[in-house]
Amino acid sequence: MTLPPDPQDNPETTVHPAPPDEALPSSPAPGTFSHGAAVIEGYLRTMPTAPGVYRMLNRGGDVLYVGKAKNLKKRVVAYTHAERLPLRIQRMVAETRSMEVVTTHTEVEALLLEANLIKRLGPRYNILLKDDKSFPYILITGDHDWPQIVKHRGARNRKGEYFGPFASAGSVNQALSHLQRAFLLRSCTDSVFQTRSRPCLLFQIKRCSAPCADRITRERYAGLVDQARSFLSGQSQAVQRDLVDRMEIASREMNYEEAAVYRDRIRALTQIQARQDINPSDIEEADVIALHQAGGQACIQVFFFRSGCNFGNRSFFPAQTQDQTPEDILAAFLGQFYDDRPPPREVLISHALTAADDRLLTEALSHRAGRKVVIGTARRGDRRKMMEHAYDNAREALGRRMAESSAQAKLLQNMADLFGLDAAPGRIEVYDNSHIQGSHAVGGMIVAGPDGFMRNEYRKFNIRSEDLSPGDDFGMMREVLTRRFRRVQKEDPERQHGQWPDVVLIDGGPGQLKIVSEVLEDLGIDDVILIGVSKGPDRNAGRERFHIAGRPSFSLPPNDPTLYFLQRLRDEAHRFAIGSHRARRSQAIGASPLDDIPGIGAGRKKALLHHFGSARAVAEAGVLDLQAVSGISATMAQKIYDYFHPNQ
Repeated sequence: MTLPPDPQDNPETTVHPAPPDEALPSSPAPGTFSHGAAVIEGYLRTMPTAPGVYRMLNRGGDVLYVGKAKNLKKRVVAYTHAERLPLRIQRMVAETRSMEVVTTHTEVEALLLEANLIKRLGPRYNILLKDDKSFPYILITGDHDWPQIVKHRGARNRKGEYFGPFASAGSVNQALSHLQRAFLLRSCTDSVFQTRSRPCLLFQIKRCSAPCADRITRERYAGLVDQARSFLSGQSQAVQRDLVDRMEIASREMNYEEAAVYRDRIRALTQIQARQDINPSDIEEADVIALHQAGGQACIQVFFFRSGCNFGNRSFFPAQTQDQTPEDILAAFLGQFYDDRPPPREVLISHALTAADDRLLTEALSHRAGRKVVIGTARRGDRRKMMEHAYDNAREALGRRMAESSAQAKLLQNMADLFGLDAAPGRIEVYDNSHIQGSHAVGGMIVAGPDGFMRNEYRKFNIRSEDLSPGDDFGMMREVLTRRFRRVQKEDPERQHGQWPDVVLIDGGPGQLKIVSEVLEDLGIDDVILIGVSKGPDRNAGRERFHIAGRPSFSLPPNDPTLYFLQRLRDEAHRFAIGSHRARRSQAIGASPLDDIPGIGAGRKKALLHHFGSARAVAEAGVLDLQAVSGISATMAQKIYDYFHPNQ
């Protein structure tokens, strides 16, 4: 779902602005519940009774909470009664300085808008689904005469049919391997398909029918595509029965080679259907969602069943769940989880929702899917077994996470003791550079905290300065740190969004540490701890030396767990920087001078390269030669010629 246009441009949507300050009653002390409640009471005077979404904002304009309501005024008035609110929400009210309200036509629209805003804005007092990974799908393409079957992740902007989601790339690859054996569809790219005249190895090992070499007719290949589409759409039993019938007919006609092909395809289908711990005999398309809570934390385990097969599972750990009921957590999860992905026909959950949430979510998911979606609990049979299996996985995943968090907290405290910090750091930023003799230089920043590596916070910095000499690591570090901290000063001057590091770890010795100190001093920052890590004698792991201002450098025993923790941080920064550098270098290798010519897009570029063979040959071609290329007019040919011959 995408955000609606500006409500002021939509006459059917109304935004209710903040009342002027003088409209508020005599204000109690800021930062108290009474003050926040007085702010909310000021809005209640003009609050509509229609469905909609409301946002609580702090004094800096940051969103604290996003909520929906069937009746906005009736819902928002509850925030003025402290005795009815948990402590967490009381703190939210105390921080509230203004509100924004958007009315919608229906409560379902309000639910969908609320889920979208929560995912986009990440309010600190909402239950948040921390999901920074997209799900992979299987795609049967529809933009070619000979469709291919491939793994797809990201925006669905390619024509074709998408099947999934799968829990991981590994589960997709495994399914594709079996599907290739079962349906013999091509997996090669269109460009490879067009240039081949002989079958590739996949044909020899019976994973492709070789349409590129005309080893199969268009009609028979279309039949294979239809079978694969039917199987992935949930008609697996019908497809398998059809293959069995064909195998028996071929066998009766003593066409044993063809019967053997059908036999192998049936075996491949059986392997796909057997890839699960529990066989859902009566479930074709469902998500099984189980919640386990312990120690103030929650884990939600989702199993994906499509076409009667287990497509894998994934764990989620929503934030802000300490004082929430299982029903509220699941309701918030379902709204956000299906905000940007199509729901299946059936959603099985471990805890029954309230009647109001069940009705609203059922209507919202059905509206999003364009068909009926059923939300229910599993009480008996295979559904009960699957739910118990999902719940066991949720409990074990939460136990592992809590153990890892405990170990991580201990390592952070050890680090604080080692370097004399006031408290265990909540955010550590680690920096490293990567280049080859100064070319395609990239700086990398990775972030770690109490929950481990925070990969959605990683950043790369393409070195822009043209004044640096090749290989000037000090100059690169100065540029990276200057850009990073100038930006955080601009975006989070009050340090309310958790973007400021407690510790900065530099891969380097006293020289690099001095550069970073100068950068922060120039920016007026004096409360960030700086630590340098140098390789030590012979650059051997385990003999690193640590550098911090005001103390002599020192080493740690090779078996010290804190040393291993710091090595992991440094190595992760090194890996990220090298990966970013390689990606930039590969992009530069694939670049062409044709890309810089106005009017030359992908089609004309491809036509020129196919005709001349290289960009250099295009540069050396005359105007008449250029006009001979399909799609290149006389005007465009002259423009290309002038680009490569500016003095003529």
